[in-house]
Amino acid sequence: MLQNKTTILILAAGKGRRMNSNYPKVLHKLGGKTILEYVLKTAKSINPKKVILVCTKNIKKILSKTQNFSVEWVIQIHPKGTGDAITIASKNFSDNENVLVLYGDMPFISKESIKKLQESKKKSHLSLLTSNIKNPEGYGRVLRKNGKVIGIVEDKCAKHKEKLIKEVYSGTFIANGKDLKRWILKIKQNKINQELYATDIVYLAYLEGCTILTVKPENYNEILGINNQLQLSILEKIIQKKITKNLMISGIMLKDPSHFQLRGTLKHGKNIEIDTGVILEGNVTLGNNITIGVGCIIKNSIIQNQSKIKAYSIIENVKIGENCIIGPFCHLRNNTILNNEIHVGNFVEIKTSTIEKKTKIKHLSYIGDAEIGSNVNIGAGTITCNYDGLKKSKTIIGNNAFIGSNSELIAPIKISKDTTIAAGTTVIKNVEKSCLVYNKKEQKHKENWILTKKK
Repeated sequence: MLQNKTTILILAAGKGRRMNSNYPKVLHKLGGKTILEYVLKTAKSINPKKVILVCTKNIKKILSKTQNFSVEWVIQIHPKGTGDAITIASKNFSDNENVLVLYGDMPFISKESIKKLQESKKKSHLSLLTSNIKNPEGYGRVLRKNGKVIGIVEDKCAKHKEKLIKEVYSGTFIANGKDLKRWILKIKQNKINQELYATDIVYLAYLEGCTILTVKPENYNEILGINNQLQLSILEKIIQKKITKNLMISGIMLKDPSHFQLRGTLKHGKNIEIDTGVILEGNVTLGNNITIGVGCIIKNSIIQNQSKIKAYSIIENVKIGENCIIGPFCHLRNNTILNNEIHVGNFVEIKTSTIEKKTKIKHLSYIGDAEIGSNVNIGAGTITCNYDGLKKSKTIIGNNAFIGSNSELIAPIKISKDTTIAAGTTVIKNVEKSCLVYNKKEQKHKENWILTKKK
């Protein structure tokens, strides 16, 4: 693809006070990605000359989220409006290039709309992205005279007649660098908050007799910005609806699309069935013939062919092999690896462990920092006691071992293959192969016992 002469300027320094958050607005998550990531990805898709990102001194947080993108960073130390942001960035673009201005909190802007603006710029001095919407409250209105654009009036400054205008301005525009620098220098501070508004350049261009054209997006969702948590939730619903539609078209069966969320990316095979209330986060890979039950949360994990995840299981940073059964009410986490044909049942937690094929841990157990062989049976209530208050230690269990119910394995410990641990045993020493291990316990009886009942 040939590089064009358009420089993209992304304004992302807004404080986002209405988000009521210490976190920068553009770094809030939408569909598992930051709002800013969507804008950057779209900007890069047209192969611009360069991308300039204007942000606050909180640059390190933004950099950590956008390190895969090549941008020129411009810091707006004291944000004083969009006009001020463009002024600060003006030294980074030349007079003879077109400058396209985007906003870091408008994630749905499309490649197609950007190309429309580029085409429109060939016939104009200034081209704006506008849209006609039923409820224009909160948006700047496009003022026209005899059909020609003459300016933008902010919603809070609009008179009653102007508030009835349905055509609104998104803030996105394209202009020649030389023109933009000239207009920006003429902008005056707003009397109310002493900020510089980039919208004022439209009126300045009109006064110069410049040609001003408008472009409409295919979908008005493209101009939606995010200023508060309510708007963020509205856009989340929009993007999740799009995600679920694409997943179902690709062959995934969603029992209830309105109660499913993908907050990241999903790679999948065939015959995937996902029940209601499931959340997939980060990078998730599902093989063929996978079933995921009600209310499961799966994050940054791989689940291979023919495996079944039962209801309300939580799986984080885990690799699950083929033909496994997980759950219900199971918690797997912290780089746990399960081989094939493993059954992990209800109320079992496993962390930072490797488990080989055909092993069963079916009830009420905690397995932490363990290496468990194949064909092992872990009885109900078994605990690997892996923490002594200072450090974590490892439990190693060999092939074909049988661990009886209610056993305590005090790490560090090694239980060799073909070993049987009797129910209720506390194991504190390494066990050689083919041993039976039990703790001697005396059972006492008291005759003629009568239970005292409450009155």
